[in-house]
Amino acid sequence: MDADVIVVGGGLAGLVAAAEVADAGKKVILLDQEPEQSLGGQAFWSFGGLMLVDSPEQRRLGIKDSRDLAWQDWQGSAAFDREEDHWPRKWAEAYVDFASGEKRAWLHAQGVRWFPVPGWAERGGYTATGHGNSVPRFHITWGTGPALVEPFVRRLREAEKKGLVRFCFRHRVTKLTASGGMEDGVEGEILEPSNVERAAKSSRKVVGDFKLKAQAIIVTSGGIGGNHDLVRKNWPANMGRAPAQMLSGVPDHVDGLMQGVVERAGGRLINADRMWHYPEGIDNYAPIWSRHGIRILSGPTPLWLDARGKRFPVPLFPGFDGLGALEHITKHGDDHSWFLLNKRVIGKEFALSGQEQNPDLTGKSIRGVLKRGRGTLTPVQKFINAGKDFVTADTLPELVSKMNSLTQKNLVSLETVTREVTARDRDLDNKYGKDLQIAAIRSARGYIGDRLIRTVKPHKLLDPAAGPLIAVRLWVLTRKTLGGLETDLSSRVLKDGKTPLGNVFAAGEVAGFGGGGVHGYRALEGTFLGGCIFSGRIAGREAAKLVK
Repeated sequence: MDADVIVVGGGLAGLVAAAEVADAGKKVILLDQEPEQSLGGQAFWSFGGLMLVDSPEQRRLGIKDSRDLAWQDWQGSAAFDREEDHWPRKWAEAYVDFASGEKRAWLHAQGVRWFPVPGWAERGGYTATGHGNSVPRFHITWGTGPALVEPFVRRLREAEKKGLVRFCFRHRVTKLTASGGMEDGVEGEILEPSNVERAAKSSRKVVGDFKLKAQAIIVTSGGIGGNHDLVRKNWPANMGRAPAQMLSGVPDHVDGLMQGVVERAGGRLINADRMWHYPEGIDNYAPIWSRHGIRILSGPTPLWLDARGKRFPVPLFPGFDGLGALEHITKHGDDHSWFLLNKRVIGKEFALSGQEQNPDLTGKSIRGVLKRGRGTLTPVQKFINAGKDFVTADTLPELVSKMNSLTQKNLVSLETVTREVTARDRDLDNKYGKDLQIAAIRSARGYIGDRLIRTVKPHKLLDPAAGPLIAVRLWVLTRKTLGGLETDLSSRVLKDGKTPLGNVFAAGEVAGFGGGGVHGYRALEGTFLGGCIFSGRIAGREAAKLVK
């Protein structure tokens, strides 16, 4: 044997799994097809958001959360309805227990800290038993993605000095191998060295091959979001057609190839048509990977308009139901939509996904974060100035003209947009009214975190003092795979829902963050990184137990 355990994939789930194996005193080889500078995978680029339940941060702000409320929200969002949801449902309940139990303390003991104001992602807008978070529970890691990855990299580097960990970068696994009917190894190709910057597309030139054996194999290779052919192949039948043009929210190496490798070895792939793509993507003016897009994390005030300028139906407001908004776009055969807002709104309500777009949080700058509450535009302003998808104007006719010039399709109707904006503004003449988006804005401001740094006071979009007007073209941004390799509660890959595939384990996105689809149809947010941590921890611990 070359090691006790082989881990395939150097993202967050792989780092956690490998660290747990090494902590148990077992030898582990960590393989990744990318160069060393990409260690940490997509988690490094993330906002670092984690779902925590009944946390000190919540309690300090008067948020009443509980395990039962979180589980109610999870079930309402997941809407499990398939025979294949047996293990995903079990994983979901176990994860909610983790998020409301030892998750925070376990990470805190490793040095992880959080921004003191939890965010309110995926608010839902339906009934109490429907999709969405009933309360704010999106906890941003202080230092964002890099600060969440760092403790696990540190643990592995310390274990490497002890001879327990061996890193093999540029090793692409193409096959699981078996002896005596038991999977006990991997083989694949060695790719030529690459010095591209982190997450940039690297060479696929093969310069050699390899074969390795171990008592257990843990697959943590990520999802399919960088492989648009696979995204289109698995696109949900009930979601219309996949847009002709999409942006990528993940690097090129998120290619889904290991799903096929494990499936060919006998592992069962389930819920492949469940995905989590964002409808609020904008083209990155300084791309790192192919089709590089950035997601706008918006407060609730912008009007969301379809490609013709018609307002989205209730409750498809920004930040309420991402999948519902995506379905609305694709079922109408469109590939883009619009946010319409003004300078006052964008200054307070727009944030951008990714650690590199949040230098204040990533750099742990309290002064920088405080500027957000005063509407400082710095990262967003760069996109307004240099990006392709922003237009500004002093009047609606001028704005609509620029919107149509941008797309060169003349789809947006000035009459429609004028009617939507005027009617919305008229509803603000009283402190009450029938516009449910305005009611949602007022409700959001009932939470001190939104009132201080996330949601502007209700005002008329056409108020000249709040101008100029701004429109943002939004693309579909590929991101997360919600389905994946079916696993039991020990993270062992299953062949038929019951029988393990030898000593092969899977964790993170390749396993649908646990079980083959822990989120069901919809996610509550803050659950992807947490799902990698939770499933990676279980896989590492359980694999270590098998080693003799």
